Amino acid sequence: MSGSAGEAPLGLLVMAYGTPQTLDEVEPYYTHIRHGRPPTPELLQELVERYRAIGGRSPLHEITEEQARKLAARLSERLGRPVQPFVGYLHIAPFIAEAVDRLVAAGVERAVGLVMAPQYSAASVALYLNDAREALARYQQAPAVTYIDHFHDHPGFVACLARRVRDTLEQVPADIRPRVEVIFTAHSIPQHVIDRGDPYDRHVRETAERVARAAGLDRWHVAYQSAGRTSDVWIGPDVGDVIRELAGRGAAGVVVCPAGFVADHLEVLYDIDIECKQIADELGIYLARTPSLNAADDFIDVLADVVMDRLGETRHEAAAGGGAPAGEGEPGR
Repeated sequence: MSGSAGEAPLGLLVMAYGTPQTLDEVEPYYTHIRHGRPPTPELLQELVERYRAIGGRSPLHEITEEQARKLAARLSERLGRPVQPFVGYLHIAPFIAEAVDRLVAAGVERAVGLVMAPQYSAASVALYLNDAREALARYQQAPAVTYIDHFHDHPGFVACLARRVRDTLEQVPADIRPRVEVIFTAHSIPQHVIDRGDPYDRHVRETAERVARAAGLDRWHVAYQSAGRTSDVWIGPDVGDVIRELAGRGAAGVVVCPAGFVADHLEVLYDIDIECKQIADELGIYLARTPSLNAADDFIDVLADVVMDRLGETRHEAAAGGGAPAGEGEPGR
């Protein structure tokens, strides 16, 4: 696909979970997650306190906007045509439908829709796609949109995570490094979704297996985190339980790689950096986390590769090189 700067821009619809920008926005945000049911005062206060613990807000919006800008620029360079980014969120403004409205108003004739989640699930990624398709359906002459609903096994994505795992392990004190094990985590989802044949757990495990192989790991595990506060059974094992089990078996520490996330947000900055660290400290073992992908150049190259693949312009530049080392869900996702 080639073109000139004079043609209509390619639209880049980047979709992410969203996060409140202020503590006052936590209640409407949480209510939206709960499908219009306000949280109890206790649940609301707990979530507010989690945001306070990471400085009062999550950086997810700024990171997502930077990811979109950098990806659009990278794609424009490769395609030789303008690429215009539009960012929309699932649970807070600007919502996905608002981003679609801006995309249509800009005169875009063709677009790519990218959900910022590596592994597909009907309980997560499908919700973003449904919102985008419903918004587009309101227009008689909607642009053609090509959607990307997973990239969990893309060689460049695997290489990005493997680099960060290796770099983090190299920073572990040498005397305990042989007894440090790696835990790959992703957001938990309700078990009944998996029981209906959803590929999410398989995608997560495929990511972990490929990254472990690329990083040369002998000891690694898959765990889930941040299960919602509902009556449903959520998939496990829980990362806290895995940390306790490994400590009981003699591990000197763990490196946590949040392979289901692509940016710093509450579930990384609180659930891993604070909650998991507290568990490790209580057990007297070491804990480190791999750096989030955020808007690092090597990850932007991966996303550009993924988009080029879907557009029929396959050039895997990210998987081939080293790249510089450098993932928002909330409770109830």
